[in-house]
Formats: sequence, structure tokens, C-alpha cells
Amino acid sequence: MAMTNPIQFIQQVRSEAGKVVWPERREVLLTTAMVLVMAALTATFFSLTDVLIKFGLTFVLSAFH
Repeated sequence: MAMTNPIQFIQQVRSEAGKVVWPERREVLLTTAMVLVMAALTATFFSLTDVLIKFGLTFVLSAFH
């Protein structure tokens, strides 16, 4: 791999940075909302699963007590 001098490197970085396409505000808000909704649904699912497992274990263990 050939070494480039620092000036060429900075020019290449600026050139590549100019090609970056940033998302629009609406897209950022929409994807953020989707992530928050999915996180809430996942938390609810695992909370309910935890309650059901706890209930089932309590029921099974109390039958043998």
C-alpha cells in the first residue's frame, strides 16, 4: 500500500465526505419513532413472557410443596 502525503490524504477525505448523502429531517424522525415503537413492543413482549413464566413456575412448584 503506497503512502500518500498528508495534503493528498486531506484532499481525498474532503472529496469522499462531499459524497455523503445525509438523511432528511423527516426520515430521521420517522426512523427514530420506529425504533422507539419497536423497543416498546419488545419490552412489553419480554415483560409479559417473564410474568407468564413466573406464574407457571409458581404454579408448578406450589403443586409439589
